[in-house]
Amino acid sequence: MEDPSPRTAVPGAPPKKLRHVVDPVDRAILRVLAADARTTNAALAQQVGIAASTCLLRVRALRESGVIRGFHADIDPAALGLDLEAMIAVKLAAHARGSMGPFVARMRRQPEVLDVYFVAGADDYLLHVAVESTAALRDFVAEHLNRDQDVALTETSLIFEHTRAAGRT
Repeated sequence: MEDPSPRTAVPGAPPKKLRHVVDPVDRAILRVLAADARTTNAALAQQVGIAASTCLLRVRALRESGVIRGFHADIDPAALGLDLEAMIAVKLAAHARGSMGPFVARMRRQPEVLDVYFVAGADDYLLHVAVESTAALRDFVAEHLNRDQDVALTETSLIFEHTRAAGRT
């Protein structure tokens, strides 16, 4: 059953689906898919040691329950001319605590924003952005963050290099 409590909901995130108990077979499936999401169902079933029909049903259940959030291509932003990446810590103004959802929605619509993280600590959000240049980064911060009445403070950290964790290719 869904938890309607706003205490556990991440503002702007889609609602959580029913909980799915992940057993050892599901964990094996998830390990293989995390390493290569393009693995065919037949190869996945063989690697995990189950029938292809069972594998297909399990992957479908993992997707429907929200354990598998999606399959996507991990594209290097530099290949698209976005040579500068940054993490921007954002602290919302005290009056804006009720508009966290709309803030996330605005940020998700910005083409510069790759990811939005709702975090604990001194900041409310971390934004992972990719832009063409320092001038484009300055413009993004100035136009979309500093002019936003809900934003109290930002701190930008440039990303020199990004290395994906093992098993997440």
